[in-house]
Amino acid sequence: MKPTDVAKQNRMTPDNPLYAVMTGRRPDRVPFFPLGIRAFAAINVGYSVGDSYSDTEKSFWAQLWTQEQYGFDSFPQYAYGSYGGWEFGGEIKFPGSEWQQAPSVSRFPVETEEDAWKLEVPESKTAGAIPIAMELSKNSKKVGLPVMTPTAGVFTTASNICGVERLCRWMVKKPEVAHRLLRLATDHVIAVTQYWVDTFGPNIFAFTSEPSAANQIISPRQFEKFALPYNKEFHEKILATGIKHIMCHICGEQNLNLPYWAEIPMGNPGVVTFGHEVDLATAIEYFGNTCVIAGNIEPAVIQEGTHEQVYELCRIAIEKAKHAPRGFILMPGCGFPPKAPPYNLYTMVKAVNDLGWYE
Repeated sequence: MKPTDVAKQNRMTPDNPLYAVMTGRRPDRVPFFPLGIRAFAAINVGYSVGDSYSDTEKSFWAQLWTQEQYGFDSFPQYAYGSYGGWEFGGEIKFPGSEWQQAPSVSRFPVETEEDAWKLEVPESKTAGAIPIAMELSKNSKKVGLPVMTPTAGVFTTASNICGVERLCRWMVKKPEVAHRLLRLATDHVIAVTQYWVDTFGPNIFAFTSEPSAANQIISPRQFEKFALPYNKEFHEKILATGIKHIMCHICGEQNLNLPYWAEIPMGNPGVVTFGHEVDLATAIEYFGNTCVIAGNIEPAVIQEGTHEQVYELCRIAIEKAKHAPRGFILMPGCGFPPKAPPYNLYTMVKAVNDLGWYE
C-alpha cells in the first residue's frame, strides 16, 4: 500500500468515531485514541524511540502504519512531557537506550533567580521542538488529517524551564520568581498556538497537559494560586483565536484540583483526559455537561499486565463512561507505553469493538 493510500484510509471523515465525538456529534461506537503512541509506533515498525521524537518523517509514518495495522481511531501527534526546557534555551536528551522512553531536560535554562529575571519569551517558530512538530502537522494537513498543537500546560512548561523542585521552592520562598516563569510560559504557549492558527487556520485541535500540577507535587491551594489563573488565561486566549476544541490531559492525581479545572474553559466541546487516579464517574460529575470525557486505562497495566487485565479495565471504563452526556473516548491514562505487548494494544481495540457500540 502506498503511503498516500494509508493516509486516505486513516482520514478523519465525518463518520469517523473520533472525529465525530471530538466535534460534538454522537458516533456509532466509543472511539479509542491511544494518546502518545509515537514511541510504541516507532518500535512497532522498526525505528527507535529517539526517532519518534527527532525524525518527523519516521514519527509521522510510524504512527499511520501502526494505526493501519491495529485499526484504532487516531491521527499523528507530537508532544512530550518535558516541553519547555529546550524551547526556552536549555538542552534536551532524546531517548537513546532501551530504558529511556521520552525526552528529558539535561540542562535547564533557568538555574538561579538571576537567570529567571533575564529570561525572555523565545521565538515561537524556531524554539526547541517547534520545527519538528510543525513539520509533522504540515504532513498531516497535506494528506487531509487533523492538526494538533504540541504545547504543554503553563505550570508544566514553567517547571521544565527551571526544574519542578526549584519551581516548588520558589513558590514558597520566592513567589515573585515563580510568577515570572509562569508569565513567560503563558506568553510562549499562547504564541505557539497562534503560530499554528496562522499556519493552518483555527479548525485545529489544541493540546495541553499538566502532569507537574498533580497533587503528588503541589497542593490545591498552590494550584489555585499558581496554575489556575495562567491556564485559564491560556485557554481563554486560544479559544479567542477561533479554535473550538481543546484536548486537555489532566495528568496524575488531580482529584483535589478538579473544582479549579472546572473553571477553565475547554471549548465546545472540549476533551478532558484523565489518569487512572481520577474515577471516570467523578470526571463526568465535573465535566460531563461541557466536555468529552477520555481515559483512563492505567499505563502500567497496559505494559506489565495480561491482556485479560487490560480488557477488564477497558470494560469497566466503557461501561462507566460510555453514556457521558458529551461523549467518551477510551484512552490510556497517559502516554501509551513504548514497550507494551502488542497484543495489549489489540485488546484495547477489541474492547471498543466488542463493548463500545451505541444502540
